[in-house]
Amino acid sequence: MHDSAIFLPLREQHERLRSGTLRALELTEVATQQYARRGLHDHAYIDWRGDRALESARVTDTLLQHGADAGPLMGIPVSVKDLYAVSGYATYAGGARRLPAQWEQSGPIITALMRQLPSLMGKTHTVEFAFGGLGTNPHWGTPRNPWDSMQHRTPGGSSAGAGVSVVSGTASLALGTDTAGSVRVPASMNGVAGFKTTVGRWPTDQIVPLSSTLDSPGLFANRVDDLAFAFSALDSSLRGSRCSEITPPPLSELVFGVPDSYFWDGCSPGVAEAVNAAIERLAQGGARIIRLELPRAQEAFELFQAGGVASVELAAFLNTRFPERIASLDPSVAARIMATESMPAWEYVRRREQIASLYDEGKTRLAKVDAMLMPTVISTPPTLQSLESEGAYQKANMLALRNTAIGNFLGTCGLTLPVGLDAIGMPVGMQMLAGPGQDARLLAIGRAVEAHLGDRFALLGELPDV
Repeated sequence: MHDSAIFLPLREQHERLRSGTLRALELTEVATQQYARRGLHDHAYIDWRGDRALESARVTDTLLQHGADAGPLMGIPVSVKDLYAVSGYATYAGGARRLPAQWEQSGPIITALMRQLPSLMGKTHTVEFAFGGLGTNPHWGTPRNPWDSMQHRTPGGSSAGAGVSVVSGTASLALGTDTAGSVRVPASMNGVAGFKTTVGRWPTDQIVPLSSTLDSPGLFANRVDDLAFAFSALDSSLRGSRCSEITPPPLSELVFGVPDSYFWDGCSPGVAEAVNAAIERLAQGGARIIRLELPRAQEAFELFQAGGVASVELAAFLNTRFPERIASLDPSVAARIMATESMPAWEYVRRREQIASLYDEGKTRLAKVDAMLMPTVISTPPTLQSLESEGAYQKANMLALRNTAIGNFLGTCGLTLPVGLDAIGMPVGMQMLAGPGQDARLLAIGRAVEAHLGDRFALLGELPDV
């Protein structure tokens, strides 16, 4: 299926749509065929709108035939995480009940997206209120990691359905959010590319919040090059100025920092090996690799384990807006909310000050290199069955988010791209972190890395049949 039109690079889809050698209807038909083939098995969507997308694609084709151009993403099949308010769609935020009507009015990001007339395939599953890194959801069911056709493995979270929608071909681009790794973890576990923007780069209005301090929108796609294309299209619209061309620099001009400690501890078999092999290939290609530790990584992780500020800020949101929903929360989410009840106000302020200090130190350290490299997720995606014993979910959740959360606590932008398979054949991602505000530069560097290592189709091969 890799030769299908929906898996073409976004730049090529864009060019073919305008030259008339590809139709938006053709792309959308492929997405709906893939949904018919894999939809029930993969369970990526809470609200699939294939028929509506087909109608939209027909209109798009007519406009293109008459020379209209609404933007770079015109005619591209897109999925959206069910935290984003989208006009005409219900928002559940992974919960059992529909949120009030105010969460059905599009915010700035969705407005910028829809203005370009993509084919919106539907809304994808999320962990309830985005509070979890494995992708589980007892209300709606957990999407299935498509790389294991025999056992139900986690897809990563909280953007649980987003990565699945891209890897299985029901969308060419997916929108997610990232507070502690909720884009990078599912992108890594599903073997696609994922990008977390710097906090504040893009607005979060009309995105159901987890943490007002740490939430950042993000993107999923088959390639880093696709991420760069989509980022440029949305960033230009959101910021009111054209995003500079994200041109990949020569590897010989790049300096990468690789930490010795923390980020490699406890890797599942094959994870460290795949990432180290990728780093070695970059060195052979001319990149300079230096040993560089990220400041206070263990301290940041301990703060994350204690709930950071996300648990307090979500508890504040729920208690002031939806107190009646707390009793019916996913038990894994509820336990972390309840733990905040005994926290004094001064502790929340102290944690905010600690994060601000980590931001400052992280910015200084990251200025020494073009990007930091390490495994995105150290653990093989667990099976749902393995999470049933007492304490198993909490342990697996922390392992999944262990490396990505540090990027959020240091204020970085972050990228993950697939670099191989682990010992049991599940995807391995390499995380790239750069300083705050370096979003376009990191994507340019990621394009250079991908061009040297190969994209997911070259590295991972075909998905197993369902």
